Amino acid sequence: MSRTLRPFLACLGFSTLLLAPAPGMSEALLVTQGRAGASLDFRIIIPPVMRVLENSHPTRMDAVAGGDWSAEQRVVVLSNMKRGFCVTLRMTSPDVEAWRLQTEQSGGITLSPVSDGYRVCTPRAGRYTLLLQHDFEATRNATESLRWPVQTDLTAL
Repeated sequence: MSRTLRPFLACLGFSTLLLAPAPGMSEALLVTQGRAGASLDFRIIIPPVMRVLENSHPTRMDAVAGGDWSAEQRVVVLSNMKRGFCVTLRMTSPDVEAWRLQTEQSGGITLSPVSDGYRVCTPRAGRYTLLLQHDFEATRNATESLRWPVQTDLTAL
């Protein structure tokens, strides 16, 4: 090969590489005529949320005069459920003969007895602080402490 032809072939080879499309451009398309149009359909989906921020109550309760027990439970729930939620409270101890529950029923909160406990319901989404006053009567004249006897469940409406 001659000395003048070698640089020419090298330039021709490099030029070919520059004219070849890069691998990442294989999907690119240039439209020079016609009209381009697109429509977008956005949907914002907010997932349902029910979060218990607090469920505080004593672990054990000491018997008061007459062998009965009394305690306050604080339940704080944050929910975006449109129709609200319910807290179902069920008795889990055979040592309790009778159980009374009281709460402030403001803002549409309802308290109703169910077969094995109580149900506290809210009417709409929001952050709720439920202060529940429990009074328990012992099956016998108890002088010992009682382990917390209430199971708390949350359901959406």
